[in-house]
Amino acid sequence: MNESTAYFLTTKRLGFRVWKETDLDLAFGLWGDYGVTQFIDARGHLSRVQVQEILAKELATAKTYGVQYWPVFLLGDGEHIGCCGLRPHKVSEKVYELGVHIRLKHWGKGFASEAVRGVISYAFGTLGISALFAGRNPRNEASRHLLNKLGFKYTHAEYYSPTGLNHPSYLFTAREYASLKTKT
Repeated sequence: MNESTAYFLTTKRLGFRVWKETDLDLAFGLWGDYGVTQFIDARGHLSRVQVQEILAKELATAKTYGVQYWPVFLLGDGEHIGCCGLRPHKVSEKVYELGVHIRLKHWGKGFASEAVRGVISYAFGTLGISALFAGRNPRNEASRHLLNKLGFKYTHAEYYSPTGLNHPSYLFTAREYASLKTKT
């Protein structure tokens, strides 16, 4: 197994690893696609420089907090399908933000749900966090559906400066996760 496929987390079809400084082409394939960023960034089509800034932020978040929106790959052929992971939200309370960005050609195949479920399990089981926060663009109905399906509870609307919109915001606690796990 080479460095690029050394996954620290896997699901049935997906592998997660950390971003590297040399991943600009992967990052640009994801965040350079307006179809992906239309719900997360109001700047329109992002340039390579802007995507490099996003990648640098992910690298810094990993260095400081040990989490990031990790790149996700198909286990079968190693194709990059997007990213999914955590960002600090209220670190002193052990609350992290959950996010997922999937490349357009992989929408509608259940990868977002599978990736998010993997990260939720990792967050509560391995990292021992207390809760997950998630915000979504009010125009993104697929995200609304996914969050509701997974058990996230709407809490409030919160201004998200990259889109300039108030995003519906949700919370999912470790207690709720444990309760769902005992039912399955």
